[in-house]
Amino acid sequence: MLISRAFAILAAIFLVVAFSLFMLTPEDLSLLQGLNRVNPGWLTHLHDGVRHGLGNAVWARAVVPVLARPVWLVPLCLGMICVGVASSSAGAADAGERSRRRS
Repeated sequence: MLISRAFAILAAIFLVVAFSLFMLTPEDLSLLQGLNRVNPGWLTHLHDGVRHGLGNAVWARAVVPVLARPVWLVPLCLGMICVGVASSSAGAADAGERSRRRS
């Protein structure tokens, strides 16, 4: 029950952030451009960390395509994942309560 509430709150936060970014930023602003506006030197540190920890293939195949997407897409995806976790954990809690009532 507590887990579903926590993920529901996280989902609401991520979805509000995604909607705000969608409405308030230019429509062609990528995640890379948006993060460069906040902190211009972050990309070098991110590239070095990913390359050192996971390798160049992960950088080229996973991180670079995500950075090319719109700035609002990452919080939207995180919000949708949190909605799924919240609803599935709430369903599991409800099923557990129903089985306890029957016995």
